[in-house]
Amino acid sequence: MAGNNSYTIVEYFGGDDGYRCGYCKNDKGNFSHGMWSHSMTVQDYQDLIDRGWRRSGKYVYKPIMKKTCCPQYTIRCHALNFQPSKSHKKILKKMNKYISKGDLPAAQEDGEPMDSVCEDAGPREPTKVCQSDLKVAARADIKNEIPNCSAAEEVQKNSVDSTAGSSENSQNDSASVSEGGTDAKAPNPGLGADPSRPPSRKAKDLRKERRLQKDQKRQHGAGVSPPKPAHTNQPKTLEEFINESLENSSSDRLEVRLVPVNFEDPQFSASYQQSAALYARYQMAIHGDDPSECRESEFRRFLCDSPLEAEHSPDGPEMGYGSFHQQYWLDGRIVAVGVIDILPTCVSSVYLYYHPDFTSLSLGSYSALREIAFTRKLQKQSTKLCYYYLGFYVHSCPKMRYKGQYRPADLLCPESYTWVSVEQCIPLLNNSRYARLNQDPDAGDSQAVKDVGRALVLHKRTVMPYIVYSCKFKGRSDTAEVQEYASLVGQDCAERILLYRS
Repeated sequence: MAGNNSYTIVEYFGGDDGYRCGYCKNDKGNFSHGMWSHSMTVQDYQDLIDRGWRRSGKYVYKPIMKKTCCPQYTIRCHALNFQPSKSHKKILKKMNKYISKGDLPAAQEDGEPMDSVCEDAGPREPTKVCQSDLKVAARADIKNEIPNCSAAEEVQKNSVDSTAGSSENSQNDSASVSEGGTDAKAPNPGLGADPSRPPSRKAKDLRKERRLQKDQKRQHGAGVSPPKPAHTNQPKTLEEFINESLENSSSDRLEVRLVPVNFEDPQFSASYQQSAALYARYQMAIHGDDPSECRESEFRRFLCDSPLEAEHSPDGPEMGYGSFHQQYWLDGRIVAVGVIDILPTCVSSVYLYYHPDFTSLSLGSYSALREIAFTRKLQKQSTKLCYYYLGFYVHSCPKMRYKGQYRPADLLCPESYTWVSVEQCIPLLNNSRYARLNQDPDAGDSQAVKDVGRALVLHKRTVMPYIVYSCKFKGRSDTAEVQEYASLVGQDCAERILLYRS
């Protein structure tokens, strides 16, 4: 999707130290792998969040699930099949009533659960890198560059050792199939039905429908009016609930604007100061931040500095891919901002901040419903774009379980990196904070590292496979670090993303 000159460039930090947890407030219980992204294509970020990564500004992190105090599971909603629950309808009607009549509900006793800023996820700044070093000037030729050196042999040996376990499992799988008296391979876990296509129907039903259509044509030709379709009590769609509030409003009180995160965009730059002031007010009132923690520089770093490269594709949405602010303007002022990333197969929610005076309107849930409706709208322009990612689901924190109410929804298995319906996951998470969600013991990581030597690195403006780099610089003992990094991003991403080496 990205142009030939677009690369994702990262610095990997590892994940040895513990940091403060924003959920249980444990001072040293939060463990995550981290990397700083100098630039990132939307496809690479899509692939990374499908392996449990998530960004906070330009810092991209992945919880160490078996070690961290509050395991965080990536969650996605099937936007096309979403039906609002009773509580969701209540929130939409509450907003409808406020917009049409001006009735602001009484404040709730418990504030709406919301994600906190990932303030202590780990190292936040890159090493001091000269920007010219990040420009790709050349690409090494692997055929001419690799001599018969011990460094290359060592890299290949480490790759073989790291995949020995998975290879052994594969051999065991093959053996068990052969013992069963058949040469057929066990089916790989699939992705399920394509949500962008209509559900399959039985041949019997299709024949009945065709017969009915023929009868209606014959009756119409004979001057007989076709029967009127029977009235069905179809539930209101999400869009109908949202549009009610706009149709019943005496004026255009509420306006939602999608603004690209780009200081060269006139709408973004014109509303920047108002948006930054709203963020500071929200952080202090809702999360109890000190004024020094929500300065304009923090707002810019966390919610305006995005590594994602804006991209356009012929079969993509009209506004393109990248990072955006979805601004909610009420009576001429910004009352809420949803920060989102538009990616090849999803809309990913990054953060929401709003005016504390409107807490009783449940703007967190309202904005999520609007973003699901927005995803459905984008899917009409780009058929692959059909999921809404809500960030992380934290079952061990009761206040964060609300994300599981946007159904149908899946959680990402932290071992096989396959999606499992939230209904199947909840019993497992009730028994243990950490769980392998995919209960098929044979399901493995399809992107497990097979050859770390093929991982790309960027050194002195030259792109080269790691096996070439290790041959050129024999004294450097970073194979274990590169192996760890590659296993976390997966083989395909390791062969596309440039790992910066000073």
